[in-house]
Amino acid sequence: MDSELVLHTGGCHCKRVRWRVYAPSSIVAWDCNCSDCSMRRNTHFIVPSERFELLGDSKDFITTYTFGTHTAKHTFCKVCGITSFYIPRSNPDGIAVTLRCVDPGTLTHVEIKCFDGQNWEGSFKQTGIASCSKTTDEDSK
Repeated sequence: MDSELVLHTGGCHCKRVRWRVYAPSSIVAWDCNCSDCSMRRNTHFIVPSERFELLGDSKDFITTYTFGTHTAKHTFCKVCGITSFYIPRSNPDGIAVTLRCVDPGTLTHVEIKCFDGQNWEGSFKQTGIASCSKTTDEDSK
């Protein structure tokens, strides 16, 4: 995957929640089958939290849902209901960005990997997903 960071923007359907994120133009996105992601048909990519920024008054339009371990913070727009990003259980130090909520034009390649959220512990160990929210000295922004 390309490691050079570019600026991506995106948000929810009604555009009250807007954000920007620095990530490569070629990314790995995760298709998860946990009870929440499978109902929303969520595919997301994960970035370190310091590469993600909410814009304007977006925080005023966000509400949060948790369940199970309450580690994941499922954020969504209070107006349109879209989850354009959230804090995932697998990477509580990162942000999961919903692939389909990225504005067009900055993603050049997406590799989809499966995360077996129905067998969370095994998939967490097997996939190496925890590394997705870590930065290295070379790519820190």
